Order: sequence, then C-alpha cells, then structure tokens
Amino acid sequence: MTTPTTAPADAAEIVQDYFGSPIRMLLSWVDPFAEQLASALRAGPLTRAKVDALVEPYALQTLDLEEAPVYGAGFIAAIDLLSDAHSHLAWWQGADRRQLVLAAQSVNKEHIDYSELEWYRVPMSTGAPHVAGPYVDYLCSDEYTITIAVPAVVDGTAMGVAGLDLLVSDVERELTPRFAALGHQVTLVNGVGRVVVSTDPRCATGDSVRGSRLAELPRIACEGVALDVIVENNGVSEKS
Repeated sequence: MTTPTTAPADAAEIVQDYFGSPIRMLLSWVDPFAEQLASALRAGPLTRAKVDALVEPYALQTLDLEEAPVYGAGFIAAIDLLSDAHSHLAWWQGADRRQLVLAAQSVNKEHIDYSELEWYRVPMSTGAPHVAGPYVDYLCSDEYTITIAVPAVVDGTAMGVAGLDLLVSDVERELTPRFAALGHQVTLVNGVGRVVVSTDPRCATGDSVRGSRLAELPRIACEGVALDVIVENNGVSEKS
C-alpha cells in the first residue's frame, strides 16, 4: 500500500508505464513505414492494395505486443491520399488477426469520413501521439475502445496515422488490480473528464465526472499519455 502522499504519483506512473509500451511500439515503426509510403507514392499512384501490403507486417508485429492486450492495429490513410479511395483503413484485428473489410460490413462504412474523429484529428493536427477514448468503436469492434495513434509524417506532410486499439474490458482487467494494490480509490479519466477505468464501483466506463464529487478533486496528469488520475482515500482526495 502506498502512502497518501505518494499514491497520486504512483497511480500516474502505472498509467504511464501501461500505455507507454503501445506508444513506443507505434513509434518504432511509423517513421520507416512513412518513408516506404512516400517512396511508393513517388513511384506511381498509391492504391489500397499497395498500402495494405506495406502495413500488414507492422500491424501483425503490433498485435504480438506482450505488454498490452492489443486488439487491432494498422494504418489510417490521410483523406484523399490514395488514388482509388477517398479514405482507407488498413487494419488487422482479433484473435484470428484478420484484415478488417469495412465494405463487407456496411456500404456506409466504406465511405466513412473519419477526419473529425479524435483518434485521427488530434495526432494529425498536433504531430504527437494521442490516446483517444473510451468510445464505442462502431467501425471495428463495436466495443468500448481506447485507440492510440501516432502521425505518419514525411517532409512535414502527414500521410495518416498508425494506430492500435485496446478494448476497455481488457484494460480494466489489467489496470484495476494494479490500482487496487495502492490502497486508495483510483479513477482514470480522459481529457474531457470521462471515466476510462475506476476501482470505485460507483464509476462506470464512459461516465462523466462533471458535476460529481470527483470534479472537485485534483486530477494528476499522466505524462505523455493525455490521461489523468483522480485518487481518493475513503472518499477524501489525496493531493500530491
């Protein structure tokens, strides 16, 4: 059990360590992949088939990450980057590691405009890794999901984002006991104050802390992850 003084920092460190590994995995391949993508584009029209062939080995490598339960991984192309599609997700997911084929699921999904979705918009505009969620992922899993995405940039031009999905149910199963071991109530929230995971049974994934007792408590930033932790001890906030 940690002390009241160290609990907030310890909780933040747990989050940083947990999400740091998936972020590092994406960062390890996004630059060489972006260079391959740019080279293919210089050689001629860039098609979905060409992008898929380049992405697949990186996506499968990401699905093999041992430190976190990656459900899906791949690349989301910048709008109008490809010659044969307005938008495109080169994505592999699930225990069978199959490629996601959106058109087979819904004709509307094939033409999805993801340009305003957080997991695409934020890394494309900031040039930095971003953790988005929790949200119900109607494109891929239809489950409560956290998406981590990093921009693929060549010569200052964003080609799209490399990304991976973590199911919130898996994250909850792995993080909850680590938080509980601190001996304090810990609630992990995103940038807009929605609950990701909490040891408090009164807090459910997706709940907003706005207007609740948690809104009055200190939020400790988790460096490099864009998530915050709120730590309590028997209902009393613990300040770092």
